[in-house]
This record gives sequence, structure tokens and C-alpha cells, in this order.
Amino acid sequence: MKNKVTATRKTTESNVKVIIEKGVLAADYRSHIRTPLPFLNHMIEHIAWRAALNIDISLEMPDFQLIHLVCEDVSMTLGKAVGEFVRVNHPSGYGFGVGIIDEAKASAVVSFEDRSYLEFNSDITYAEQVEGMPSEELITFLDGFVQGARCTLHIDLEKGKNGHHIWEAVYRAFGIALGAALSVDSAREGLTSGVAGEVLYEVKAE
Repeated sequence: MKNKVTATRKTTESNVKVIIEKGVLAADYRSHIRTPLPFLNHMIEHIAWRAALNIDISLEMPDFQLIHLVCEDVSMTLGKAVGEFVRVNHPSGYGFGVGIIDEAKASAVVSFEDRSYLEFNSDITYAEQVEGMPSEELITFLDGFVQGARCTLHIDLEKGKNGHHIWEAVYRAFGIALGAALSVDSAREGLTSGVAGEVLYEVKAE
């Protein structure tokens, strides 16, 4: 199994490098998650912890550090790395998780079948801002991951009153679901996540 994947994404706006490694979570795993947004780092920590996935993120934005660009560019690159892990290792590709903290509860289901789709549903009203971040950008991060990884992700935010707890529950649920999806079962060796098998495209421009 190829446990380690590196992905880079370069544009005129940012230079992102993400390294993921499945296995024993490093004692200093937090120190490797480096974006200029402390609360986003905290959310990515939850993904790493719950998925048992070492995540190393480095980001350069020479001209400006817009919250939207940080969330989008980092998440797309993380998604690319995870998508490549799925492609080369053929893990289960499907995972479900429930995240809770105190009064907050969320569930997540993820499936890797070369289809990019995010469904985010909430049974509660949540604050527009939390810990200096717009809530919509925390959803942007999830959507960027889906685009990069080409997976389907359904999130249901069921309960919560405290803004910090609400997003912790969401990202915990996602991390648990992701960890299950990246688990490798010898009985499924060489099999793709979906019954359609490997998706192959042939495109020709003239």
C-alpha cells in the first residue's frame, strides 16, 4: 500500500502543497497544519484526528490572503491528495460518521466514485460567523475537498447551539466518515469503490 501522497496546486494567487500519510498519527500532527486561519486549522485537526490521517499543509499567498481563497485552494489540494490515495490503494471508498460535542451533533456520509457533489443540510439555524470565520467558508472548504477528490459528501447538521461546537461536530463527522472510506480491506484488493469500476474518459479536440 502507498501510504503517502503529495499534491501541489499553483495559481497566480496561491501555491499550496499538501502531504497526507495514512497510518499512526504523529504526536506533533497539529504543527503540520499551517494556514493563516486558526479556526480552519482547528477544523482540519479534527479531520486528521478522526481519520487517523497525517496532514501536512504549506501555503504561500504572496499578494493577499483572502479567507475564501485559503479555504478553497487548500481544500481542493487536500482533496486531490486524498483522491489519489483512493485511486492507487483501492480502499473501501465509502464511510459514515457521526460527530458530537456537548449539545451539537452532525452526521456525514462520503463515497468515492469519481462524482463531485456536496449536500449540506441543517435542521438548525447557525451563526453567520464563528471564531472570525464566515460559516459559508467552512462549507466552501468541504465543497473544495469534494471537487478535488471527486467524491460525494452528504452532511446533516442535526443539533447545536454553540457556534464553535456546531462546526466541530460537522468536521468530526466528516473525519470519521473519511477514515472509514480510506480503510483498506484485503478482501477488496484491486476493487474500485463503485460497481461501475474505474472511470475512463477519452476526449479529443480537433
